[in-house]
Amino acid sequence: MRTIIFAGGGTAGHVEPALSVAHQWMKENPGDKCIFVGTAHGLETTLVPSAGFTLRTIKKVVLTRKFSLAALLFPLNFLQAITQARSAIKGASLVVGFGGYVSAATYVAAKSCGIPIVIHEANARPGIANRLGALFTSALAVSTPVQSAPFNKALITGMPLKNSIIELITRPQSDWQSQRMAAKRSLGFDDALPLVLVVGGSQGSLVMNSVIEKSLRSLLEKKIQVMHSVGKKNALPTAQSGYQAHSYIVDMAAAYLAADLVISRSGAVTCSEFEALGKYALFIPLAIGNGEQLPNAQHLANLGRAQVISQNEFTSQWLLANIDSLLAASKERSAQVSTVNSTAHEKITALMQNVLSSH
Repeated sequence: MRTIIFAGGGTAGHVEPALSVAHQWMKENPGDKCIFVGTAHGLETTLVPSAGFTLRTIKKVVLTRKFSLAALLFPLNFLQAITQARSAIKGASLVVGFGGYVSAATYVAAKSCGIPIVIHEANARPGIANRLGALFTSALAVSTPVQSAPFNKALITGMPLKNSIIELITRPQSDWQSQRMAAKRSLGFDDALPLVLVVGGSQGSLVMNSVIEKSLRSLLEKKIQVMHSVGKKNALPTAQSGYQAHSYIVDMAAAYLAADLVISRSGAVTCSEFEALGKYALFIPLAIGNGEQLPNAQHLANLGRAQVISQNEFTSQWLLANIDSLLAASKERSAQVSTVNSTAHEKITALMQNVLSSH
């Protein structure tokens, strides 16, 4: 029995693609064991066990770009995380990383232990952890073409999607409209009224939550329904007729299917799911970290599938002034579903098999 380590935690954008690949690996290799390395505070603490996999946690180490005590302590904390990662991956046959807080330490640990590494980069602009990991392996995969070396030579696999999304895009499209209406009803909404889905990323967005709170009365008066993912760490608003608030939406496939318009951050997983389902979105990219959310969103905007505005522009006044035109654009520009990412998980497992075969 081989043990495969999946490293990626903190947000759904790192965890969910890893889960998709892990499920595919177990389907192909039922005698193996898949173990996840994450933090004790990210979404992986619920997503990984609920998917039936073991989670081992290591210290969360964030590389701050500003001078601070945390920056001074980074080398010591990173060494502690590497030590913990070495223990977590002991005896593994392969480490597969998806970026995020835990991946950097796990890559260094794997290199020091002589364990081969496979890396998948979800974003158009690779993150720091995966750029570090790329120093230790040539087995690189990307969701979309990347211009910078060495990821410009990586295998283009697409984004591993959740099984629920894959199942949705492979359904017959002849009764797509009736399926959308049924999804609205199943979620508790009126299928005769437009539904706006608001998603501030897996952690939620205080800025987006505030704009929706200030706009909600006017939206409901306009007979526009709202389904709102506020983030697990944020207070849950009171539900009312035409409005639902959720800490985290588990069945995103049904929510996407039901929505007439999506207002969202533009993480790589989110953008790939929009592209797969042919949805139209208003993106408000998160302007911190590596800045990867803007190019993610711009890709769909260039296809006429989204509008992109800055967080500073996104106010209740702007939203109320533009909501009708956004709904009209969504109705006009929503496209057919795309299966471009439907086999990404299979391509990555094939790369994993090739790496194992060569070691």
